[in-house]
Amino acid sequence: MSQRFSYSSGRRDQGRSSRRPTASRSRGPKKDYIHPSKFVKKAIPVAEEIYIPKHSFQDFDANELLKRNLAGMGFTSPSPIQDEAIPLGLAGKDIVGIANTGTGKTAAFAVPVLNKLIADPRSKAIILAPTRELAQQIEQQFRTIGKGSGLDGALLIGGMAMGPQLRELRFNPRIIIGTPGRVKDHIERGTLKIADCNISVLDEVDRMLDMGFINDIREILGHTNPDRQSFYFSATLDARVNSIIESFSKDPVTISVKSGETGHNIEQDVVHYNARDIKIEKLHDILINQSTTKALVFDDTHHSVERLAKELMMRGFSTDAIHGGKSQGQRQRVLSKFKNSEIKILVATDVAARGLDVSDITHVINYSLPQTYDDYVHRIGRTGRAGKTGFALTFVER
Repeated sequence: MSQRFSYSSGRRDQGRSSRRPTASRSRGPKKDYIHPSKFVKKAIPVAEEIYIPKHSFQDFDANELLKRNLAGMGFTSPSPIQDEAIPLGLAGKDIVGIANTGTGKTAAFAVPVLNKLIADPRSKAIILAPTRELAQQIEQQFRTIGKGSGLDGALLIGGMAMGPQLRELRFNPRIIIGTPGRVKDHIERGTLKIADCNISVLDEVDRMLDMGFINDIREILGHTNPDRQSFYFSATLDARVNSIIESFSKDPVTISVKSGETGHNIEQDVVHYNARDIKIEKLHDILINQSTTKALVFDDTHHSVERLAKELMMRGFSTDAIHGGKSQGQRQRVLSKFKNSEIKILVATDVAARGLDVSDITHVINYSLPQTYDDYVHRIGRTGRAGKTGFALTFVER
């Protein structure tokens, strides 16, 4: 048991490789033209409304072990999405949750999913997320909330060797957490059978569809038990998301607690340059500013990210890099250093624009232009969180 993904044991060994390409855009299509004026916007800090929950976590009709674990995590008053979704989930309803990133969505589905798995030994769950990092965050929270339950699972993501995942799957785990590409790989290999999965969760559905996973998602859900409870969480509810929900749900209850649009708390501006040597000097000036305490710098490709990170390190900045060319273990170590403020600057491809949960990033700097305006919104959404004002600066060539 010591090497398995278990809710009563330690972490597994991290693998190193992946046969499926990442969702990085290092060789992506030609960029959309975005008028520079769209990168300029004053911050309009939005005062957070004081939410008075209808329940406490102890009020929920959930297993006592889960309640104890939640109390140990300091969970007392639920967030709006948790307050609305958990009772309905515990009652067996299909749920569509519309909520911003960072609103406590994971616990909103983790509590009812874990409760059902504990109550019914025949139940199994499959949980899909758009990025490896988000899948790992979900796994960590499931592990903590479900500690001592005896449930076990498998984390199926790229950037990890197949061997450890194959060993975990031989134990027929009851919780599968993964990214669509790697989950589909295992289904096609015959190493993962999910016909008995009667719980499905799609987290950040809109982002998975943005990344081109719609066919993978349809195929995966088509392999699950038709008589299942489904959870869908998304920041937006457009026609593509609706098509998935209509195809794979029965009378879902929609809960919308989304507050404001990304960018309200973000001061957005452009940085003009007309030569490469001027560009790096302007970045240097931004990074030495006293207000820049933690910065996420986006560049286009694996090579450009590595080159920029090395240049900043040579200039004395506490810097590291993350991109799809690094193994999952390497990416996790870099992210851990960034979260723990062991490094001040993280240079990244768009792999960090989705699923990166670091609350104290003061500046997002687009050293290269994003592919699309939606990508820009995802990038800058890494700052201005938890009611704080953030700064987004985009380099634009004259």
